[in-house]
Amino acid sequence: MDRLFLDANILFSAAYRPDAGLRRLWEIPGIQLITSTYAEEEARRNLETSVQHAALSELLRHVKVLIFHPGSSLLPSGLELPDNDRPILEAAIFSQATHLLTGDMKAFGAYYGRTLAGVLILPPAMYLRGHR
Repeated sequence: MDRLFLDANILFSAAYRPDAGLRRLWEIPGIQLITSTYAEEEARRNLETSVQHAALSELLRHVKVLIFHPGSSLLPSGLELPDNDRPILEAAIFSQATHLLTGDMKAFGAYYGRTLAGVLILPPAMYLRGHR
């Protein structure tokens, strides 16, 4: 079973518009969606309307939300990530996710298609293409 860790930008985008293509993730059978309180808080902070906040709350009803305190030594050595993105990968590793889905090309683009500490990092479109 695929265990997909969702970065804050995935949560944000899915909640931002009711017709967001990313909502297809919630319809794929046989997968588990995971995120962290860190990612949830970041997504929530960036949403603007009460409708979007309600949409995020509804989406999160179907996501396992981890309470995870970053700072452990789970990250591979030599990894180059901005400080604010390190907790995302740490939580994905901690949760034993099979995939980290992120649209953050700037921080994670160099790692797209690579497996770090057991977690395959992909943009959501690439994952969704394999699950039509």
